[in-house]
Amino acid sequence: MTFLAGDLGGTKTLLALCDRAGEPLCTREFDSRAHDSLEDMVASFLADSDVRSHPSPQAAGLGVAGPIHEVARTDGAGFTQRATITNLGYQIDAQSLQQRFQLQTVRLANDFYALSLYAARVVQHVESQAHRDGPLRLPDALAQQVALIADPVQARLDPQGNLCVLGAGTGMGQAIVVRERALRAAGVSLGPAPVIVATEGGHTDFAPRDEVEQDLLRFLSARYPEHVSVERVICGAGLHMLYEFFAAREPQRVSPQVAHELEQAGAAAPAVISGHGLSGRDALCQLALQRFVMLYGAEASNLALKSMATGGVVIGGGVARKILPTLQDGLFRTHFLRKGRFAALCQRMPIYVLLDPLAGLRGAAYLVCDPR
Repeated sequence: MTFLAGDLGGTKTLLALCDRAGEPLCTREFDSRAHDSLEDMVASFLADSDVRSHPSPQAAGLGVAGPIHEVARTDGAGFTQRATITNLGYQIDAQSLQQRFQLQTVRLANDFYALSLYAARVVQHVESQAHRDGPLRLPDALAQQVALIADPVQARLDPQGNLCVLGAGTGMGQAIVVRERALRAAGVSLGPAPVIVATEGGHTDFAPRDEVEQDLLRFLSARYPEHVSVERVICGAGLHMLYEFFAAREPQRVSPQVAHELEQAGAAAPAVISGHGLSGRDALCQLALQRFVMLYGAEASNLALKSMATGGVVIGGGVARKILPTLQDGLFRTHFLRKGRFAALCQRMPIYVLLDPLAGLRGAAYLVCDPR
């Protein structure tokens, strides 16, 4: 038996044919904006000769970047799931996918719900191999899957504590993983399986913390007078926005060469900025990247405190992998810990960065092969 797994984002979509254990047999990446619908991408994927060499999928698990709604099926046979993709405008209907591709089951979930399924398993693996009371060290076997930001001496494992998962990509996804102790305290008995709460926390208000960010809020408010959210600054496009803010603030420091590269890059402009920022070749790109990391650290601890994530904070999304050296140089952690009286609590929280580019896809596979 095979399954279809998908990780649909605002920029790219990954589709895979997976075996019974959820391991990808064939994987293909699509440009989300180059297609009119998820169904078009699925049809193209299933027509691929490599995919056709395997048995047809019987079910599908799809992580999608938007909220999921349950509605009555058009055939009267119970309920189905629908989703609107925030940064694409796609409308996805599980019933339509099921009927068109002759699938027994289609399960939709928010993409960060799916990512959290994978993240919870990775953290559990770390916890199972690490010494509970000593410095936190990652097992060698996980070196390709996860990196550590937190101070290994200060961080403490809490295998029953909640996790929070967030990540910048096309948008800013956030989810909470409620584990055993919190469930017991609420009088809920579900066994060892965690409860995952997908959120739209990336669309909460952006809160400035210093004079620079006060100016940034004014800059953003002129563009988005109705609402300035966290996602406006902590995502790929947000990095570009930060560059434009600093360029407007200090126009004398704008490099004509970088300005030309950004004009030519189009949607790839954030990669240009992060590249120049990481290398130190351009002062404004450095400023933008540094402020991005500062804001990312602050928002990570906001979510960690809201979810009491003593089990750990997990950073996913494509941006984190690309700027990992900057996340690990101390700036992210400094701003993660800027929580006054609660800095000591934050200091004990492990902070992980997911490195596997298929993390979301693997989580989507778990929706079908292990749907707990």
